Amino acid sequence: MIIPAYNEQDNIINVVCHIKNDYPQYDYVVINDCSKDKTEEICREEGFNYVSLPVNLGIGGAVQCGYMYARDNDYDIAVQLDGDGQHDVSQVEKLLEPIYKNSACMVIGSRFIEKEGFQSSLLRRAGIGIIKCVIRICCGAKVSDTTSGFRATNRELIWLFANEYANDYP
Repeated sequence: MIIPAYNEQDNIINVVCHIKNDYPQYDYVVINDCSKDKTEEICREEGFNYVSLPVNLGIGGAVQCGYMYARDNDYDIAVQLDGDGQHDVSQVEKLLEPIYKNSACMVIGSRFIEKEGFQSSLLRRAGIGIIKCVIRICCGAKVSDTTSGFRATNRELIWLFANEYANDYP
């Protein structure tokens, strides 16, 4: 699992310990995007698997670093999960199922299919709605959560995102 984190000192212990304790079958790496708070210190003290970026690259650069890590460590599948705790790790298997069946190269989890858990602000949801419409018109694809940080990708996309991700983000 790729866990991008920027100033997540209040959440990173819960996110990583939940994975380590309840889902030990998953490897993870925290990508600390040059946080100004104690995120890096917490990762070090807790013995978490992490990479600290020397400068803040933003979400695109942090995620690309995670994909580079997955590529360089020969992973077949990478799962991105935000460091703020808004994604439910118990749903990872649902993300992985289409990839296991070779029916998808990438699966994006949605926070909005069921009105449970994390819900963003009305203004943000309106912006997401506009992006969703543009994607549907331009690509013919239905994407319910265009800004989701909960994704799974196969090896082919790990390599693509490791090499090209920041060029085209978001």
